[in-house]
Amino acid sequence: MDYQGETIAAIATPVGVGGIGIIKISGGNAESIARKVFRSKRTIRSFDAFRLYLGHIIDPKSNLPLDEVLLSVMHAPFSYTREDVVEINSHSGYTILSNILQIILQAGARLAKPGEFTLRAFLNGRIDLTQAEAIIDLINAKSDMSVRLAASQLAGGLGRRIEEIRHVLIEILATIEASIDFPDEEPATTTRSHIADRINKELLKPIKEFIAAHTQRKIWHEGTAVVIVGRVNVGKSSILNRLLQEERAIVTPIPGTTRDVLECTVNIEGLPLRLIDTAGIRKVKGKVEQKGVDLTKTQLALADFTLLVIDRSRPLNQYDLELLHEVDKESTIVVINKIDLPAKLSEKKITSTFKYLPRVNVSALTGTGFKGLRQAIFTRVMDTGKDTSPTSIIPNLRHTMALTEAAEFLENASTGLINGFPWETAAADLSWAKDALDQITGRRTTGEVLDTIFSRFCLGK
Repeated sequence: MDYQGETIAAIATPVGVGGIGIIKISGGNAESIARKVFRSKRTIRSFDAFRLYLGHIIDPKSNLPLDEVLLSVMHAPFSYTREDVVEINSHSGYTILSNILQIILQAGARLAKPGEFTLRAFLNGRIDLTQAEAIIDLINAKSDMSVRLAASQLAGGLGRRIEEIRHVLIEILATIEASIDFPDEEPATTTRSHIADRINKELLKPIKEFIAAHTQRKIWHEGTAVVIVGRVNVGKSSILNRLLQEERAIVTPIPGTTRDVLECTVNIEGLPLRLIDTAGIRKVKGKVEQKGVDLTKTQLALADFTLLVIDRSRPLNQYDLELLHEVDKESTIVVINKIDLPAKLSEKKITSTFKYLPRVNVSALTGTGFKGLRQAIFTRVMDTGKDTSPTSIIPNLRHTMALTEAAEFLENASTGLINGFPWETAAADLSWAKDALDQITGRRTTGEVLDTIFSRFCLGK
């Protein structure tokens, strides 16, 4: 945590061939380092904030221009980190960006650690910990909805609600502590009931709503895992390619082409899905094929949702029935494929075998039926019995664990007040609940927690 006096730098854009690359410098020496490496066409006595300056980065070894760049300065505290920040816009490419970064490091900066710019923004009070985590969610967003949810949290939505709950908690705690300090004026039992009622309605109720909203996170932020299973050569990879509308999986008429697990992300009606193509189930002939089948069964066990693919141009066999027995009937759609070919599986047989499951007929070859399949997937995923209507606040796992801990202490406090336990017991439970809430926003945290959160960031963020 001791970073005072250190100035950091890193490449802030993905390294690769492109029009523009950005290198960011933050810290007390950011401007002086910029002066060492930047040469403008005219003398600049002082950099104005939020203004672009045209010039060159100079190679100190040859004293020759390395690249023509645009440089901007943001003075503390009006910057992302609340420190002096310099951003250099150069041409993009691994070699040029790396060379400029090396020149900046030689001029006195230190290479930033992953997430260190955002960590400084948190430590300097610009954002709370929930907002820092929202930045990761925003970068990794897989759908329009996940972008909106992350943006709401980045704007302070969750942090503000936690602070509102915390304010009420402190108010109630102060009332209880007054009863401890002035025992001769201890309130009547009805006041105990009143305080317990406030704990239940004003603290426990919103906290439990947040905990319940966590179930939506997997749907909107992480993406539902949809596993495509079936016996060998039923067209699983072709169905994957059709849903993606691009060729991602290798498709050949040779049975058993897919021997590993292939995962891709797609949006259907704004719903992010992680499509997982698996090896076909069949009698294996070697260790490689056995490994592929084992992976299929593992993915099937972990699936949020399953597409069971059946080949209508062939009769059912033992592997079709084996998979039917293994899938979760509440989260499965049967995809009857190859309807462009002569049928060797009657509609009567299909109906009797899969009568409890929704079915969609498709042709992965021609694309027939895929509009209906996409709609069926969306409807089936959303109709899981859970509340999937997106709220403005969806806590992550860390938030939910802290909220659950706070809820347990609050329930203890409420029960203790009703049952006549000493005021000191309720005060202790409320204090511990406050500590749990403070873990969410970062009012109370540890270096280990911060390391875990910010290690998920890239070097330039």
